[in-house]
Formats: sequence, C-alpha cells, structure tokens
Amino acid sequence: MGTEAMLRGRAIKAGVAEGTVLFTEAPLAFFGMIDPGTGVITDSNHPLKGESVAGRILVFPHAKGSTVGSYTIYALARNGKAPAGMVMASCEAIVAAGAVMAGIPAVDLVDIRAMKDWTRARISGMEVGIA
Repeated sequence: MGTEAMLRGRAIKAGVAEGTVLFTEAPLAFFGMIDPGTGVITDSNHPLKGESVAGRILVFPHAKGSTVGSYTIYALARNGKAPAGMVMASCEAIVAAGAVMAGIPAVDLVDIRAMKDWTRARISGMEVGIA
C-alpha cells in the first residue's frame, strides 16, 4: 500500500491489518446493531445500515451499549465476519475486551476525521497508514 499519511495512536490490541476503510462519525453498539452471523449493520437509525464490517478497517468515534458487545465482536471473528482492524477516537473496555478476545488489531486516540476521505488503511501496532 502506498501510504500517503501516517497517524499515531495507542495500540489497544497490537497487530497488523490492512483493508478498505468503513468510516462513520456515529458511535457503534456492537450488540444489537451488528449481526454477528453476517457482519452487516442492521440498525435502521445508523448511517452505515446495510454495510458489512467484514474484512474492513472499521473507523468510528467510540462504542456505546451493552457489555455483550465484547462477545458480539468475538462472535463476528468466530463467524469470519469481523473487521480486519478497528480505529477509534476513544476505546471503551467493551471494545478493548472484544478486540483482544477476537485478535483484531485496534488503535485509539486517533483523530478519525483525518481518515474520512481515505479509502485504504493499514494498522501496524500504534500506527495507522492511510492512502
């Protein structure tokens, strides 16, 4: 990937992931908003309704909702429908636990607005390359 810009944050779950960005400025609730069997966002009030998180670099400000969200993230991974990586402005314990259990590279403390117009991203530890 020809990286055009590099952002740094805090590695929640260290690792490497690359993929197409799925960006939202709206918070996500993993439990009840994302179908763990398909990876599709099902909440009719969310701007990403109908989009799949599977294999994408999921970029969102923060999570909301139930502690069951950790297990939803894990279920997404078990079903092969998890995001390749996650980039957030702020990571809560729910998403951190889910990322660790599922082995999904995750970074927070990133100005996600800088990623809005980029189509590809690569997570490597605490760095996020965008192109």
